[in-house]
Amino acid sequence: MSEKHLVDARGMSCPGPITKLVKTYRTAKNGDIIEVLATDPGFIPDVKAWIEKTGNELLELKEEAGVIRAVIKITAKK
Repeated sequence: MSEKHLVDARGMSCPGPITKLVKTYRTAKNGDIIEVLATDPGFIPDVKAWIEKTGNELLELKEEAGVIRAVIKITAKK
């Protein structure tokens, strides 16, 4: 059964948000959704590079009122 994980990294500067994402990813399973909230603009290129490197699926990436929201579906865990 899939789970949804929320990673609140607002107020953290790089590499904090991506580090919290990776920590959550380690315990997630294929099919799980990880939603990350961040305020550091450097998170946008970081999460895009992480998706490309890991092969997981980026479902949504948007910035609204200074908060970046990334929604990732775990699809590449072995």
